[in-house]
Amino acid sequence: MRTTFLLLVRPLNQRDLAGRVEIDGSGLQSRVMGKKKKQSKSKTAAKKPAVRLTIASENRKAKFKYEILDSVECGMMLMGSEVKSIRDGKLSIDEAYIRIKDHELWLIGSDIGHYANAGMWNHDPRRPRKLLVHGREFEKFAGKAQERGLTLIPLRVYFNDRGIAKCMMGLVQGKKLHDKRETLKKRDVDRGLQRAMRRR
Repeated sequence: MRTTFLLLVRPLNQRDLAGRVEIDGSGLQSRVMGKKKKQSKSKTAAKKPAVRLTIASENRKAKFKYEILDSVECGMMLMGSEVKSIRDGKLSIDEAYIRIKDHELWLIGSDIGHYANAGMWNHDPRRPRKLLVHGREFEKFAGKAQERGLTLIPLRVYFNDRGIAKCMMGLVQGKKLHDKRETLKKRDVDRGLQRAMRRR
C-alpha cells in the first residue's frame, strides 16, 4: 500500500528566520527559538498634561497672618445651588476656619451667596459644610491641630480638572507681631526687585 504525504510550504517570516528547525525520526517538527522583541522605550517619555485648576476663592490673609506648616486637599459636601454660586464667584473664605466635631471636619464661617435661580430650594449662605479626607490624613491633621498654637484654616477653594469642588486645608500657626513685620518687609523688597526688573 502506497502512502502519499502532502507537504505545505509557507514563506518564512522574521520570527522563523530567528528560530531553528529540528527534524527527528517521527517527522518534521519546527520549533522557534527566537528572542522576543523588546519594546524600546522612547528616551523622551510623553509628559503628562498639567492639571488645570479653576480657583474659586483664595484666603489671601492666610500667608500674612499665619505660618503654613502643612496642607492637604479635602472634598466638600455641597448642595447644587452652592456649587453654582461658587462657579459664579460668590464665595468668601477670608473669615472661615475648620473645626473637628464628632470625628469629622467642618468648614465654619464660609459665605456662599444665594443662587438666583434656585428659588425656594436655596441654601443657607453661612451654614457649616462638611469636609472629606482620608482616615490617615484626618488622624495626622486632627492630632496636630490639638497642639497649642496650631489651627486648621481653608487656604483656597477650587475646581479640579474633573470639575469637582475641592478645599485646600492648611495646618497653620499664628504669626507674632515681629513676624508680620518681617513679612511686610520681604514683600516690599520683592516688589522693589520686580519694579527694577521691569525697568530694564
